[in-house]
Amino acid sequence: MSFSASSPVSFVRAAVDGEIARFLDRRRAQLLEVGSELVPVADALEAMLAGGKRLRPAFCYWGWRGAGGADVAGIHAAAASLEFLQACALIHDDVIDNSDTRRGLPATHKRLESLHAASGWTGSAEAFGRGAAILIGDLCLAWSEDLYQASGLGPEALQTGRVPFDAMRTEVMAGQYLDMLEQVREDGGVEATLRVMHYKAAKYTVQRPLHLGAALAGRYDDLAPVYTDYGLPLGVAFQLRDDILGVFGDPEQTGKPAGDDLREGKRTLIVAETLERTGSADRAEFLRHLGDPLLSAETVEWMRGAAEDCGALAACERRIDDYVAQATAALETGRIDATARSALADLVVAATARKH
Repeated sequence: MSFSASSPVSFVRAAVDGEIARFLDRRRAQLLEVGSELVPVADALEAMLAGGKRLRPAFCYWGWRGAGGADVAGIHAAAASLEFLQACALIHDDVIDNSDTRRGLPATHKRLESLHAASGWTGSAEAFGRGAAILIGDLCLAWSEDLYQASGLGPEALQTGRVPFDAMRTEVMAGQYLDMLEQVREDGGVEATLRVMHYKAAKYTVQRPLHLGAALAGRYDDLAPVYTDYGLPLGVAFQLRDDILGVFGDPEQTGKPAGDDLREGKRTLIVAETLERTGSADRAEFLRHLGDPLLSAETVEWMRGAAEDCGALAACERRIDDYVAQATAALETGRIDATARSALADLVVAATARKH
């Protein structure tokens, strides 16, 4: 079987979306038993869970299929639990970065801030929005665990799967802390940025979901090394593409204003490469503007030009090509089911050749 670049995700998306919708219906009823005041919370959760690429469930599912697992409802539910973990990470990430938008819509904390303002409540609307978003993110983390445990897979499979499932949750939080640290230390370079990407993106987005699929199918020891050799370089390449889009992406495709990562001061690899490659005068000017929330379109264009002219953009594109080659080579092993191998090969394209 062969797949188009997006169809390994599309193949999984409908089933995962169904599991998410059914779970949210049940939990909305539970929230509203507490009180009607929680309607905006349920609405915010549903809005966040409605979007997304569904890459982590796709890698979990194809990791399962690569280990010989059948197409059963339980794996779709277990894979869907990763979307609640992702929602938690994104909601909290937007609070940490003070991002106004997510996927072209108001970020969760901005949504709840607007509710406060429109309702005429006392106190700070901004503080209310941030506090409510933190709680909603916490709820997503708890519900990720609930959906995983209620997936319908056997208790032995779920217990085996806990090794990568638990590791993934710890690693993404640790990676987020390292990311915050890099924003304030300002003395890290390319290697420090790659370390953040290793934990916050590569392991969390690709490697651990694949490990989870293999573990649930009873082949963790056998396939974990292969999935690591494939997943880590692909995960870094995925994040690199995300970082490039954060600077050079089309707002109509990304759902964020042009150069938003520059306004937020994110210490991405393209920024680290720019700071290492550009001359001292341009470096000082770049640093002066980095993290300015009021960056003009003209300054964004200058910063883009600096990254391109010094070779930082080209260096990041070369890294993506190298990582893609490593991930592709890892699939040559015969230990992965042939259908899943084809899907995983196409997922390399879906994760790295995207516009949003």
